[in-house]
Amino acid sequence: MDKQGLTEELKGIIGAYLMGQGFEMAGLYLRYERAGELVLRVLADLPEGGISLDECAQLNKGIAAALDEKAMLNEGYILEVFSPGLDRPLKTKEDFLRCLNRQAKFFLLEELDGKIELEGRIDKAGEESVYIDMDGKGIEVPLNKINKAKQIV
Repeated sequence: MDKQGLTEELKGIIGAYLMGQGFEMAGLYLRYERAGELVLRVLADLPEGGISLDECAQLNKGIAAALDEKAMLNEGYILEVFSPGLDRPLKTKEDFLRCLNRQAKFFLLEELDGKIELEGRIDKAGEESVYIDMDGKGIEVPLNKINKAKQIV
């Protein structure tokens, strides 16, 4: 199986496990490092944010058991489960809803309102767009035009 196919399959298994435990997956990264070691990094969080170190350790054990049960990775691997932190990337409607009324910075794929970078307070989020207030001016930012966005902390 190619890396992209493996990554998607891992997202499904790990995402389902996390959801069953009351957590969500904020990211998954699979790559070969030092001397060819396979490293699987899982960013996990509570829906409202604020995962603890103990919760990361427990999830690490559970994810490892789930992967071993499915015999997903035939080679040795290093599994790291950690919090996305306060500056967690904002990608989905749910991410933006969690940050309502907070300041965020947006890096766009193309200009919007003459700018490639925007900063403003998140007013609301829909399936297709997030709406921000930039110094009293309301702007609709389509989710598919966002390269990267994060809360300003």
